[in-house]
Amino acid sequence: MSNKLISVVGISLAALVLLAVGAFGFALSSDKTSTGIVSQQNVGIWVTGSGEVTVVPDIAVLNLGVYVQMDTLEAAQAQAAESMAAIMAVLESYNIDEKDIQTSNYNVSPMWSWDKDGNRYLDGYYVSNTVTVKVRNTDDTGSIIDDVVAAGGEYTIINGISFTVDDTEAYYTQARAKAIANAIAKATQIAELTGVTLGDPNYIVDNNSNYGPIYYYPAYDTSARAEGGAPTSISTGEVKISTSIQIVFDIE
Repeated sequence: MSNKLISVVGISLAALVLLAVGAFGFALSSDKTSTGIVSQQNVGIWVTGSGEVTVVPDIAVLNLGVYVQMDTLEAAQAQAAESMAAIMAVLESYNIDEKDIQTSNYNVSPMWSWDKDGNRYLDGYYVSNTVTVKVRNTDDTGSIIDDVVAAGGEYTIINGISFTVDDTEAYYTQARAKAIANAIAKATQIAELTGVTLGDPNYIVDNNSNYGPIYYYPAYDTSARAEGGAPTSISTGEVKISTSIQIVFDIE
């Protein structure tokens, strides 16, 4: 056999091998495409449903304490301790549990002033001590505020009140049911408007739930209570507990 014939035969064999490999690879590729797992997260109808429940709060949260300014540190600490003890006695008289009273801030600091020449000098000290108090009998809130102000006197500070719900899970369950119903209603409408058939959900996410507390900042007139004036009036109002659900539905 001539060298020329051998060369032609070799080229033909090589071409056949390449064709066979290509066909085998195409078969593998086609099989993988037809039987592989395809993500559904970008396919279908995506909706987010929201649900909300309005609840009357059953807990009032007070932030209160004392703020004392004195010429010496010893005097400031002594007065702060005395006023705070009087306030704690008031809380105890209302049977507020120790676990519902938590120190939120305690601060001791010098007070500096400057003269007309720009020289700094020590002008005394201040001591502040505040606690966060859960009042589980919200009807007592106004009376507690008045008695705390009377006990602490001019050194009393009340930073505000918020209202909350002790056990929110039952309300989240209600809000979640509303959110799912809302999501289904949205998806159904979208399917009807676009002329497709709504399938089963294939992806569900329970987004973060939350509720909005109501804050109340009363103005205090200690002389009014001392003179037999009306007690501080506190209204609990309502809080809204809400959640959202994201659902992806198949299109059939």
